[in-house]
This record gives sequence, structure tokens and C-alpha cells, in this order.
Amino acid sequence: MEPVGTVTIILLLVLAVATLVAQWQKERRNQNYPPGPPALPVIGNLLQVRAADTCKTFRKLSEKYGPVFSLRFGSERVVVVFGYKLVREVLVNRGDEFTDRGRFPLVDKASKDLGIFMSNGEMWVQTRRFALTALRDFGMGKRTVEEQVQEETGMLLRELARTKGQPFDPATLLSAAVGNAICRILFGERFGYDDEEYRQVLKRLAENFHLESSIAGQLYNFLPSLMELLPGPHKTFFQNNSFMHEFLARKVVEHEATLDSASPRDFVDVFLRRMEQEKGNPRTAFRRDNMHMTVFDMFVAGTESTSITLRYCLMLLLEHPEVAGKVQEEIERVVGSERTPALRDRGAMPYTDAVLHEAQRFLDLVPLGFIRTVKRDTELGGFTIPKGCTIYPVLSSVLRDPQHFKNPESFDPRHFLDEKGGFRKSEAFIPFSAGKRMCLGESLARAQLFLFLTAILQRFQLRHPPGRPRLDLRPDVSGITNIPRPCELCFCPR
Repeated sequence: MEPVGTVTIILLLVLAVATLVAQWQKERRNQNYPPGPPALPVIGNLLQVRAADTCKTFRKLSEKYGPVFSLRFGSERVVVVFGYKLVREVLVNRGDEFTDRGRFPLVDKASKDLGIFMSNGEMWVQTRRFALTALRDFGMGKRTVEEQVQEETGMLLRELARTKGQPFDPATLLSAAVGNAICRILFGERFGYDDEEYRQVLKRLAENFHLESSIAGQLYNFLPSLMELLPGPHKTFFQNNSFMHEFLARKVVEHEATLDSASPRDFVDVFLRRMEQEKGNPRTAFRRDNMHMTVFDMFVAGTESTSITLRYCLMLLLEHPEVAGKVQEEIERVVGSERTPALRDRGAMPYTDAVLHEAQRFLDLVPLGFIRTVKRDTELGGFTIPKGCTIYPVLSSVLRDPQHFKNPESFDPRHFLDEKGGFRKSEAFIPFSAGKRMCLGESLARAQLFLFLTAILQRFQLRHPPGRPRLDLRPDVSGITNIPRPCELCFCPR
């Protein structure tokens, strides 16, 4: 055993030296590469990045090295981009150079470069174009979806009323209500709040959002080959993914059995029809595996991100009763107490609109932004970025940019109000990202947030549970996403 151990140590030393030499040669060839902290052999800068709050680490490094700096995660070269001007340069002004999605091993394992979120090239172009058209045809941004959300709102309010003002964690209920909006578009149906399979899907979806931002999830993204050999929470992530995929796949099979191509009912029907039309085309994106992944991506993106935002908004309003009171005054003045709030009311409710925008800014749901890859050698901020380099366009640095928001670390709806109390747009408000890769469902998310929040505040007063006078608004985990801490609220009828 001893000779084997010696050989292993020698091989590891050779590997470490080879890595250092290769890295030195790369940096020598590219003297204009962005600056950054020295990296260790094999693991790179992993020990210098605080996995529990990666964004905070990046912020400190940007103060030392500037708005464009470099890191190495394992063998992967990474460039981090900070501040509104440069992040917009990456996402919008030169979006074609930075459109491709970067490596995200935890998600890559299931997506296999399919769907909308992780695909690139022609697969992404075809799928995104089709999804945008289908979403528009099935009511995104139209009265149809508004009526469906209003109907769902009524059911949500009845469930909240059943709590009779007792302490209650609304996370699963909010996810169920929000998820039903995208389920109607995808499958033409909604699920009851007591549907056990649907509840299990939502439970596993919420768990996966938490896991992918956990330390274990981030370690898997940085060192996938090593983590694949070890037990840990990443195994649960993959099991949850399989459960959700199986649920959605059964819905597709049900649609195939009842498909009428001449009269499609929903997104899945339209995709199935397009698959039939594209048979025999080897370059088509309209294949069964891509349909399953696209439906999965849309369900995930259309459910958890919006429900997390809505829950956090309720938490903020509970901690800021003076803000909640002003929103309720505006609801009473514009909507009254007899009818359901409608999207047409939003234009007459600037304070409520400002509160919703500020809640999204302050939550900072995707602080690091979704990673990109450079398509070709380019320059950014005066530095040379080589082809294939991973880019982190840090959205948090935009949403908390003091040049655009006077009190970036405070919840302050005045960030979105002008001197006369009217709603004021901000070009730095990009919680859905920006450019060609921005969220497909932005209009649906905005509609849901407005309709659900105003309906809840119209009918209920938010209270703290007895003996618990304050909520902790800090994230439970902060990685890919900022996940609020579990909490109980009291929904007291007004």
C-alpha cells in the first residue's frame, strides 16, 4: 500500500505543477486579462469565496480589483462584472457576444443543453421564439390570463380566510396559487390546493431552490466531478428533479392521448403539433426531449421565483406597517372593497407599484445573475476576455447601485416615486435580467404580483404571531438565489 500512496502523492504534485504552469502560460499570453486574487493549484480561488454569501465576497473583491475582475473555480476561468454600466454592456449593448449560457453543472445534468434556460445556439433560438409566440397566443399579457389570475386570487383568499387569523406559513399555498397560472398556460388546467401530488411537486421545487443556493449546491457547480463521487444534498436535488420531470411527463402523455391538432388547447398541444410538422427534420428543436425540458423550465421559472417574491413582499409589509397602510389606503381609494383589483387599476396606484418594484429590488432574488459564456475573444472595461470564459453579470451590483438608488441597503419605496408621488421608472431595475436572455414570463409575474398582493391587502391585515414581534428579513441562503427565511404570518380579516 505504501508505494501506491507515494505514487499517488507524486501524481498529485505533478498535476498541481502542470496546472500552475498552464495557468501561468495563459496569463503570460494575455497580459490584459482582468486582475484578481492569486489562485491555488487545482481548486483555484474556491477557499477565498464564502459560499454562504458569494455576492458579499464578490463585492469586497470588486472594491479591491475594480468592476471587472477574474477568479478561477477549479480549472474554470471566471470574470465577474460589477455595476450598472458594465452589466448592461454584457446583457444588452453587446448581448450577442455574451448570449450563451455558462456551465451550471447542477442543472446541466438534467437539462442536457435542452429547454429554454440552459440551451444555446440554434436550439435556444428556436425554442425561445416558439415559447414567446405560444405564450402570447395563450393569453400572456391579455385579459384571458388576468381573469384566470383573478379567479385564482378568489380561491387563495378563501384559503387564507380559513386560517382565522392564526399563525400560518403561507409558502406552499402561495406557490400553489402562483403555479396554477403557469399550469393553465402549459396544460390548460389548475390543481387543487389539497392535491397531494401537486403539493409534493411544489415541496420538492422549493427544496431544490434552497439546495442549489446551499454550500453543497455551489460546491457541486465548482467541483462536479469530485462531488459526484460523494454523498450529500446534491443527490436529493437530482431525486427531486426526477420526481418533477415524471409528473410533468405524465401530463404530456395525457395530452397526446386527447390531442386535436386542429384545435390546440394549451402550450403542450401546440408543441406536440409542431413536433408532428417537423418530423424528419434532423436540426429541429421540436423533439420530445426538448419539449419535456421546455415545459419543466417554464413551470419552474413561472412558479417559485414569483411565489418567493410575493412571500417576501408580505414579510416586508409586515415589518413596515406604515407602508402597508399607505398601500391599503390606495386600494380603498382606487378599487374600494366591493370588487376585485384589476390590472387597469395599476396606473392609478403609483405607490403600490413603487412598493412592488422596491420589494423586488430589495429581495435581489438572483444576486449573481445567471452566468454567461463569451462566444469570442472580446474586450470589456478595458480588459481582454478570451473566448469560452465564464461571465458573472452581478445583478445585485445594479439593484443596489447607490448612483441609481439613494438608500440601496434600505427598503424604501421612494426609490420608485417622483417628487409629485407619481411612479418613476428606473433603468437599473432589472430583477428579471435584461436583453435577449431576460425572463420570458416577466409580464405574467408582474401581473400576478400586483393582483395577488392587492387582493390580499384588500381583505386582510397582516399581523405578527403572538410573542414574535419581528421577522428576520435576511436570506436563509444566499447563492444562486436569495431565499427568505421560513416564517409564520397572521392574516386577520379587515
